[in-house]
Amino acid sequence: MPCRLRNSQLLPTIDDLDERYSLKGSKVLLRIDINSPVDPSTGEILDDARIRAHAVTVRELAERGAAVVVLSHQGRPGESDFVPLRQHARLLAKYSKIDVDYVDDVIGPEARKRIDALQPGQALLLDNTRLISEEIIEAKPERHAKSIFVKRLAPHVNYYVNDAFATAHRSQPSIVGFPLLMPSAVGRVMEKELAALARLYSAEERPRVFVLGGGKVHDTLRILEHLHANKAVDRVLTAGLIAELFMLAKGIDIGDINRRLLESKGITALIPRARRLLLRGLPLETPVDFVTLVGGEVRVETVGNIRGLIRDIGPQTVKMYSEIMREARLIVLRGPAGVVEDPRFREGSRALVKAAVDSSAFVIIGGGHLNAIVSELGLSGRLNLHVSTGGGALLLFLAGEELPGLVALQRSAAKYFPELLAPRQGHS
Repeated sequence: MPCRLRNSQLLPTIDDLDERYSLKGSKVLLRIDINSPVDPSTGEILDDARIRAHAVTVRELAERGAAVVVLSHQGRPGESDFVPLRQHARLLAKYSKIDVDYVDDVIGPEARKRIDALQPGQALLLDNTRLISEEIIEAKPERHAKSIFVKRLAPHVNYYVNDAFATAHRSQPSIVGFPLLMPSAVGRVMEKELAALARLYSAEERPRVFVLGGGKVHDTLRILEHLHANKAVDRVLTAGLIAELFMLAKGIDIGDINRRLLESKGITALIPRARRLLLRGLPLETPVDFVTLVGGEVRVETVGNIRGLIRDIGPQTVKMYSEIMREARLIVLRGPAGVVEDPRFREGSRALVKAAVDSSAFVIIGGGHLNAIVSELGLSGRLNLHVSTGGGALLLFLAGEELPGLVALQRSAAKYFPELLAPRQGHS
């Protein structure tokens, strides 16, 4: 079955690609995102969660009789995590339980020779795509379809599958260039992400509660403006710096030390935007107490009597937010409630994640520190839980922006799967 975007257009999945064109005996170029945390001193991968997730798609394509050519990036040039993908290939083979070869080349003669020799049921991981300078360039799909990167590889494969939702916000050759030239589809990780996010626009999934924390205040404000404008949220529960911003917008005293911190970060300049959202009726809650740091001492301080540096939400706020989440049908959590790098200020985030997953709602966890907390609490695999790999892509999706990777797949679908082009009325 094809998967549906929020504009009601359908994108072909692996099933559609196999049904119409047959994967057996073909060569499939599979773009995944196995960009992983790397120990700067040893170069070893610290967390292989993304590799485990994408191994499912690699294995399925191979089992359907395709030879699978895998593309991914790792880090950025000049940074400590910019490493080759040899160890990624070993882990991909381990989790997919099929042969995954590796070549320390991306588009050169050796890579193309190895692609041509690849047999059905086998997989080949090419080296870090960001070794190619074109992969760093953001440009329109038409330009990337004519890039050396795409021109070198496209003649050696039959189909393209994008499974890299986490990189769908990038308009780079490996993301947007190939779909214009060949039948293309979404992989299983991408399909799962889009299915979960489609629930944000389903009339049945109400009330919808967003729990928003973390330090990316500008981005979170954009998300709130979009959600409110589209009537996509029923209640917002805030923590972190975004909570402090809205408290100032409400005229609540957060203590001099916290106000000065927001001023130093340029966040107080956003008060008028936050106030406009409140005046327009955004249903937003702010904390009633905090865990603070006063001269090295950890305290719990209630709103109106805050003297210390805010580090986490307090127990009364956890209780209030948990009660609200209990009535939700859909819960989205993005950003931690406190400074989770310090164990003393991790409890608020842990409690909110647990309360959300223990509710009867479908829960979407939006990346970063919260993903780690899900694993820490042993909640991975819960049927009502979707842990997004999205990061920046999820943020832009929630803010209502188009993702270039999805737009390229839409254009490919219009050309190679024309029956999926027209939106169906009555769906969202």
